[in-house]
Parts: sequence; C-alpha cells; structure tokens
Amino acid sequence: MLPSTRQILFAISSISFALIAVALYLQHILDMMPCPLCVIQRYMFLAIGVCTLVAAISGKVREGTILALLAAIGGLVTVGKHLYVIANPGFSCGIDPMETMLNKIPTAEYLPWLFRANGLCEGATDSLLGLAIPQWSAVWFVILTLLLAFVLLRKKPA
Repeated sequence: MLPSTRQILFAISSISFALIAVALYLQHILDMMPCPLCVIQRYMFLAIGVCTLVAAISGKVREGTILALLAAIGGLVTVGKHLYVIANPGFSCGIDPMETMLNKIPTAEYLPWLFRANGLCEGATDSLLGLAIPQWSAVWFVILTLLLAFVLLRKKPA
C-alpha cells in the first residue's frame, strides 16, 4: 500500500528541514563555512520544506507541490553551478558581488547563523561518507524533485 499524498509531503518537508539541520551542524560544529552557492541551496531546501508543509496541512496539494518543485529545480541549477565551480578550480564565486548581495538580504542580516555566506565555493570539497557536500546536496535535490514529480503525477487524491 502506497503512502498518502499528505504523508509524502510531510516526509519531503521533514527531509528538507533535516538537511538544513545537517548544514547547520557542519557549519557550527565542524566549522565548514557556507559559500554563496551553499546559502542559495539552503534557501531552496527551506522553500521546499515550507511549501510542502503548508501543502500537506492546508490541502492545497497541487499549488504547494508546484512551488516546491520550482524550488527543487532552482536547487538543481544552483548545485549544478556549484559542482561546475568545484570541477574547474580557476572558476570562482568566492568574495564577489553575489556574496555581498546575499549577505545584505534581511534574512542574512537577521539570521546570520543560517544565511550568511563566508566560505569559498571552490573550497567545498570536504567529504562526508565519500561524497563532497555539494554532491550530497545534488543527490537530495534529485530525490526531492522525483518525489515532488510523483506527487504531481499520481492519480490518487490527497
């Protein structure tokens, strides 16, 4: 028996928030500073989590899932650029206008422990269980995108 749409949405939301918790652990406990692309990925995971949670609670499944899917696709694009930067060491996104702009957004000013970019994108090569953090991010964005597509395409009502 397949889980209900609401159960899937709650699971997606839980996964997204758990990934943010892992990012905070890596930043504050293991001193791995997030780069601008990492911070954008955090925003995308947070958007996925909030949209799917609201969709599951409110019953606006289609609308919330579409917004979450757009965030997941945005995350895939961002992590794709991040992986490109790591694969091409001469290409940097370090201290540049993107970092300055990201750090001036009100969320970064009021919640710097979550949204402040301090690291270098090409330096995000520390591995966890054999994969670099951006590679793990890519894996999770793919999984979440597939789950969101499944929710949109399934025939069963919420």
